[in-house]
Amino acid sequence: MKRMLLLGDEAIAQGALDAGLSGVYAYPGTPSTEITEYIQHSKEAKERKVHSQWSTNEKTAMESALGMSYAGKRSMACMKHVGLNVAADGFVNAGITGANGGLIVVSADDPSMHSSQNEQDSRYYGKFALIPTIEPANQQEAYSAMAYSFDLSEKYGTPVLVRLTTRLAHSRSGVEMQEARGENALRLPENKRQFVLLPAIARKNYDRLVKKQIDFDQESDLSPFNIYCEGSDTSLGIIACGLGYNYLMENYPDGCPHPILKIGQYPIPKQYVRRMFHECARVLVLEEGAPFVEEQLRGILDDNNTIVGRMNGTVPRTGELNPNIVAKSLAIHVTTGSPLEPRVVVPRPPELCNGCPHIDSFVDLNTVLEKFGDGRVFSDIGCYTLGALEPFNAINSCVDMGASITMAKGAADAGLIPSVAVIGDSTFTHSGMTGLLDAIIEDSPITVVIVDNETTGMTGGQPSHARGRLEDIVSGLGVPQQHIRVLEPLKRNHEENVAAIKEELDHPGISVIIQRRECIQTIATTKKEAKKHEA
Repeated sequence: MKRMLLLGDEAIAQGALDAGLSGVYAYPGTPSTEITEYIQHSKEAKERKVHSQWSTNEKTAMESALGMSYAGKRSMACMKHVGLNVAADGFVNAGITGANGGLIVVSADDPSMHSSQNEQDSRYYGKFALIPTIEPANQQEAYSAMAYSFDLSEKYGTPVLVRLTTRLAHSRSGVEMQEARGENALRLPENKRQFVLLPAIARKNYDRLVKKQIDFDQESDLSPFNIYCEGSDTSLGIIACGLGYNYLMENYPDGCPHPILKIGQYPIPKQYVRRMFHECARVLVLEEGAPFVEEQLRGILDDNNTIVGRMNGTVPRTGELNPNIVAKSLAIHVTTGSPLEPRVVVPRPPELCNGCPHIDSFVDLNTVLEKFGDGRVFSDIGCYTLGALEPFNAINSCVDMGASITMAKGAADAGLIPSVAVIGDSTFTHSGMTGLLDAIIEDSPITVVIVDNETTGMTGGQPSHARGRLEDIVSGLGVPQQHIRVLEPLKRNHEENVAAIKEELDHPGISVIIQRRECIQTIATTKKEAKKHEA
């Protein structure tokens, strides 16, 4: 068998390709980005013409993947956990429409918030949508989970959620390949109204989905991802979910003396849970993210003595799991090194790159806003969020994709004038356009500053859907042409840019300023590509 050294993300991607994937739809977001990038760079995927272009946002990705499933092909939508919020409308309703071709939604969670706004656990979405959820424990399982999930999806005509977390997504391990299968042929749904969610049809579909829960429970009880391992010391039983199983076994290199229930597929395997509670005096739950399993096991009458985990402090309630945390929860002595001297490792907070165009954009904006005081700039998700830190102290909010424009509008509605929104070019096409349309309809007295570095900078320089068409989009939505200003953020243009921004802040209606200069990290690549084309 062929063996490859793969990141967890890459194992997901290769597993999907080998399982007959016809298209992946995604918006870049750490820690999920490398799944789609791997497929984009795959020679095999190019030869097969597997769709792998980036989507405008996670909602459009989810709906496009559902459309490919409708046509009978195997498709996948990939995103990070907060992206699943954006996709939630289509995601939850896809449980009710069901799938035709196999449909997998991959959500990469980020416990400890390494590059995210929150620590939410995507398993709740799977339970909420009433669909099966797979949580691989290692790279091999991530690879194998794809063929398994596509088969499960087509067996029951349902989407399947695959949940992984940061450490699995971004760590490598050897993975054995399986024999690849071909892509599905084009095949429309037998029931031509299956995907028409008029209430009369949706009620029937929902009834079928609820009845499938019995099948999903049985599949979990029989799943190769759910394993019960016997142990001689039944004073404690351990439920280890996903990556938590790896951390557990790191603490028992010679084998765990306690019974273990390894969970990698949901709904929770009820027969194994009943067995563990029958055999063991106490149960420890090890899971990444929220106490998802623990909450379901405890109930409202639990007295904290039978089940321990995140809810009673045996395992920290927030942050990632790691082998040391697991060891402490098992009362295994942990030896740690002494803290490093401050002079050995100097803290290096995140900062904008030297030469970043956003630096000049913030200098321009701060100069204009000096006379108004603090608290008027609403920002968004991207590199430019670092404008909240020293030395700029330039922004006052960062909530979710697109919220800068709508929050600025709401603040202006409340009487905070001027209100300014700062948003990146890629974030604008992801989620900012609809908010701008709201402001245009009411001619809200806000100024939207689009810091256009012509790429999706924070996630590695993926192409921006706004490139070459930003002014047309803004104008097409309805911003008056005279209040669309395109500036180049450079020191030599500071006075000119300040004057232009001031003019638009003084305008008692909607205005858009596009501060355009290419990202310092991608400009070298762009020049190389240009030379290739010239040659």
